[in-house]
Amino acid sequence: MASKQINKELKDLQKDPPASCSAGHVGDDMFHWKAIIMDSADNPFAGGLFLIAIHFSPDYPFKPPKVSFRTKVFHPNININGSICLDIMKEQWSLALTISKVFLSICSLLTDPNPDDPLVPEIAHMYKTDKAKYESTARLWTQKLQPP
Repeated sequence: MASKQINKELKDLQKDPPASCSAGHVGDDMFHWKAIIMDSADNPFAGGLFLIAIHFSPDYPFKPPKVSFRTKVFHPNININGSICLDIMKEQWSLALTISKVFLSICSLLTDPNPDDPLVPEIAHMYKTDKAKYESTARLWTQKLQPP
């Protein structure tokens, strides 16, 4: 069941990819994908290329995929290890969700952080108390971490 669903989602993603996202499986392993999110929105991550790793379990779509950033991101909901605090990838997962919807949610999270449910409390505090400093630090990280 999992492999059938994953193949279907890959075909759907190739036919109609979310804006600024691309993904595919790594080698012949359909349960391991890599993705790139290119942020062009008007936010501190504009111009950024973010590498994402995706691991589907054999229980997919009954369990969410494990998704993590491989590019470091200065963000209250993404820690230094690339873990993402996003409710749809935990307790709010539903069979109606797809990897495409996960990408859209991640893009939305980049634009609109949730400092009230942070993975990195220090960054959330900065976001709440000194948004200009948060934005300039996030912008600096994004610019430094981009390939030449």
